[in-house]
Amino acid sequence: MVTPKVPAADHTLRILRLLASSRGPLAASMIAGQLDLPRSTVYHLLDTLQEHGFVMHLPEERRYGLGIAAVELSSAYERQEPLARIGRPLLAALVDRVRLSGHLAVPHGRDVLYVVEERAPGSPPLVTDVDVRLPMQLTASGRAILAALPKAQVRALFPDREAFVHRHDDPDGIDRYSRLRSVLDATTTRGYALEEGSVTAGLSSIGVPVLDHRGWPVAAIAVTYPAAGVAPEVAAGLAAEVRAAAKSLSTRIHGRAAAPSASRADLAPQRAGRSETMV
Repeated sequence: MVTPKVPAADHTLRILRLLASSRGPLAASMIAGQLDLPRSTVYHLLDTLQEHGFVMHLPEERRYGLGIAAVELSSAYERQEPLARIGRPLLAALVDRVRLSGHLAVPHGRDVLYVVEERAPGSPPLVTDVDVRLPMQLTASGRAILAALPKAQVRALFPDREAFVHRHDDPDGIDRYSRLRSVLDATTTRGYALEEGSVTAGLSSIGVPVLDHRGWPVAAIAVTYPAAGVAPEVAAGLAAEVRAAAKSLSTRIHGRAAAPSASRADLAPQRAGRSETMV
């Protein structure tokens, strides 16, 4: 093994790579053991990484996970041209099928950043335009991404009530972790994320995550539709279309497909969803 010219930098990058490749936070002793590093060195590096936001300490679990600064680095790469270019034709095809506006968003700290928008003909303008950032917990895209993350990682992103953006007009009232967890658990059970009026009154959105080769959510695809008069079976058919588009994008980046819903309602014919959601 080649001796690194800058050992501290090498050790730091190895710690970040290990945390990034793990499905959840790790104990410092486990990090030291897997990387064959002295525990004192690992603790010193973790303290520095924590100060700069690249690592988040979970004191109750005595574990460390990636911090917001590390997530922002990852999303900065994901929102560059390659992901947008690969996703744009898939999103355009989805919009053509369902005749509703669609979006591709990536995580950006506690927000989602919209990198592609395909507007359906005749549809009203939406706030989810390219380069717009919105709080993750308010959007279908953000909820889809959060639901695909390990619970400890979500907790690290939202450690207290100060981490939440408070909106008096949010029908779900997600202003604390327990409420967010309830929404994310429902998302996992349903098989897709749903928001109804949290971003814009009268409009709902369905979102499905795009997963990389580790099963980690790097983006989400969503469509937006008028909430009034949309039956549950129609939403289920629409969710199947969104899931198919997200699966295609995951495949193209050599990732995994999101797990399907446990509910048989999602097996409703897709054609019914297309015909009844036209606007």
